[in-house]
Amino acid sequence: MAIVLGALTVGQPVLAQSAPASFDVLDYTATVRPNIPTKTVAGEVAIHLRVLARELRTLEFDRGDLLVDRVVAQGQALDFDLLPRKVEVDLPASVAAGELLDLSIAYHGAPSSGLLFAPEREQVYTVFTTSQWLVCVDAPGDKATIDLRVVLPAALRAVGTGALVSEESDASGAVVHRWRQETPISTYLFGFAAGRFVESATSGANTVRLLGEGVTPDELGRIFRDTPDMLDFFTRRAGMPYPDATYTQVLVASTVGQEAGGYALLSEEYGRAVLKDPTAVSLIAHELAHQWWGNLVTCIDWTHFWLNEGFATFMAAAYDEHRFGRDTYLQDIERARMRYETVRKAGHDRSLAFPDWRRPTADDRTLVYQKGAYVLHLLREQLGEDAFWSGIRHYTEVHRGGSVTTDDFRRSMEESSGRDLGAFFNTWIYLRQ
Repeated sequence: MAIVLGALTVGQPVLAQSAPASFDVLDYTATVRPNIPTKTVAGEVAIHLRVLARELRTLEFDRGDLLVDRVVAQGQALDFDLLPRKVEVDLPASVAAGELLDLSIAYHGAPSSGLLFAPEREQVYTVFTTSQWLVCVDAPGDKATIDLRVVLPAALRAVGTGALVSEESDASGAVVHRWRQETPISTYLFGFAAGRFVESATSGANTVRLLGEGVTPDELGRIFRDTPDMLDFFTRRAGMPYPDATYTQVLVASTVGQEAGGYALLSEEYGRAVLKDPTAVSLIAHELAHQWWGNLVTCIDWTHFWLNEGFATFMAAAYDEHRFGRDTYLQDIERARMRYETVRKAGHDRSLAFPDWRRPTADDRTLVYQKGAYVLHLLREQLGEDAFWSGIRHYTEVHRGGSVTTDDFRRSMEESSGRDLGAFFNTWIYLRQ
């Protein structure tokens, strides 16, 4: 999700949820059928999980506004209850810790968010939250693989999470697009986008695929001309390359910016702004930075959300410094500081490790994005260039593929620098005197 230092607005609020302690989802196999004219969706998902609790009698999944039609395990229909935004499934007998369990859920609905439709453009694309179009565990700490099939009209181009496996016509003439994500990632990174897009691409260490509507392939290339340089810059800052062979950027009808596994969505309006001002690339950098800080290294739950969004906001400013100079970076940081100061002076400053994230305010989101970026800048100033960036690489390498807390970040920076950062973290992050 994105906020860019300056004029753009914050992404949608995220409901707090930690991964369940009683089970761990390992893999989803889903078939999703969006209906663009009616703005509805139907689907089936097979969920493969491991039991963690000593004895498990019920399973609870997130469903957003979806309605569940049936739940089946080993050919047997299971009873279930629709709770607010969740479905609770009754198991016929208790299951012991360590056992593997497979069940299938059929569902349908008219999502109020999470799956956006633009029928006039024949576009459909996913944003927060995944449980509005896929029954799942919608918590960042519960990473899983996914085999995703999306059934779409034949005329549409599409992108989805994971590597493209196939595109095959079904009996109705629709095309079934199938992607496979082999590395476990958080469910909020699952997604797809489709429309009557034009397409372009760049080549290099990674292929950058470009999709959009209302622009020419040449204009797509101009909007995203800096992406290969961004990939190289973030690779050096993270100490590891972008994890996939292809990175896709899509201009869609309307969004504030959304990262996903292997691709990012940005609005057509933003694309036109970059055509007018080629230096306005912070949002492009922010979403790409998430492929490392957010996607590869993920906050364990939303109370540590600044480890995703503060990092991406700071890294976008760091890219501006690399691309346009130190003065541009300092202007970005000053805008972040001023927005944070407005919140602080209003008496709304809080620890960046939030006690909860159930009803985040606009000020809370300013803290996560702008204060988070400003604090990273201050830490950079305190440690110096070599120690700071060495610590960022150490943190990223040690926790790649994992879920992290704020203390994990502190320990990594202390281990790398050999310095006690307790006073800094108490003052700027935890607000402890």
